[in-house]
Amino acid sequence: MKTNDIKPNYSELARIYNMDRRTIKKYYFGFEPKDKTTKRVSKLDKYQDLIKSKLAIPGTNKKAVYMFIIMNVDSDIGSYSNFRKYILKHHDELIPKNNEVHLRFETEMGLQLQFDWKGPIKLYNKHNEEFEFYIFSSTLCASRLHIFIYSEFMTLESVERCLIETFDYINGVPKECLTDNMSSIINYSQHEFIPEFKAFAKDMGFVPKKCKKHSPETKGKDESCNRFMNWLYPYNCEFETENELIEIIKRINIKVNMEVNSTTNMPPIVLYEKEKEYLNPLPKKQIIESYLDTMIPAKVSNGLLVYYKGHEYSVPKKYINQTVKLNEVNNKLLIYYNKNLIASHDITKKKINYNKEHYIEGLQSSLPYKDNGQLEELAKQNLKLLDNLTKKEGLK
Repeated sequence: MKTNDIKPNYSELARIYNMDRRTIKKYYFGFEPKDKTTKRVSKLDKYQDLIKSKLAIPGTNKKAVYMFIIMNVDSDIGSYSNFRKYILKHHDELIPKNNEVHLRFETEMGLQLQFDWKGPIKLYNKHNEEFEFYIFSSTLCASRLHIFIYSEFMTLESVERCLIETFDYINGVPKECLTDNMSSIINYSQHEFIPEFKAFAKDMGFVPKKCKKHSPETKGKDESCNRFMNWLYPYNCEFETENELIEIIKRINIKVNMEVNSTTNMPPIVLYEKEKEYLNPLPKKQIIESYLDTMIPAKVSNGLLVYYKGHEYSVPKKYINQTVKLNEVNNKLLIYYNKNLIASHDITKKKINYNKEHYIEGLQSSLPYKDNGQLEELAKQNLKLLDNLTKKEGLK
């Protein structure tokens, strides 16, 4: 008998190799498995360059880039889970786990609001102009409702204004407000809130509380907002004006409160509908207005301008980069420095409002070789062109 006519004992081979006898027989007769490595096309492939560029921005994370694309580019790119898998596959990026243990504690409805500053944050607009600002971040504890408010400063007046805006947003006042050790409202030497903030808290109807020093986990519900603030970084070089930046922050705020919270398993906006029933009523209008009627701080730009309600107004050249105070009285904008009135403008609908003398003073430093007559004529021409430009753009 020829060797080729001898059939193998499939059952014996199956026993030796711990395999099914049918599998061994199949391979004996030349079975070759199909190639399962066929490349699948992903919806995200066409956005790979955009994803890479946004992930390269310091402070940005995967969730931030995903939300940027969903909100601005393509809402049909699939789930965040698939997006994350795509990032890991193409960028070999691993997220380190935090093994620190912080015990959770829950807060009763309407009891507490936690607040803090985030920043300074630096972003650039489409024209490469720098915007440095802060975010007043607060969280209504039981529902985890987040409120983000844009601010140029971290002064006592800024804290009071932002809290008033927060109370207006949630349509009520919690029983207590907890914060970290803010230098603008806490006297470090005495380890207590300054008298002005105590008076403000009493007028608003809440008890001010501060968390343990060097222990932000006691204010953890607001600290958890840090990851949401990363959603802002992909907008670097994607906006033009301060107003547009503020609107972006508001849009992120709305989106954040629609996300399911991992602890409550519900979106904050849904739980807020219940928590708002437990808030104290807002103070009388006269009390609120007494705090909002204070002067507003503003920083003078290199263009001799300060920003006020979507418009810009000029000041003398020597106040560049200084912080001035703004006060609107009888449809006039009064601008002060160290309690001294330095400029006055009619409130207009024009985007940019230059005083002719301020403009000439600015030209003198950049064009020192021109005489006063030439500077005055140049200022007249430029201001007319600027005025016509704002009319064409529909800004007037």
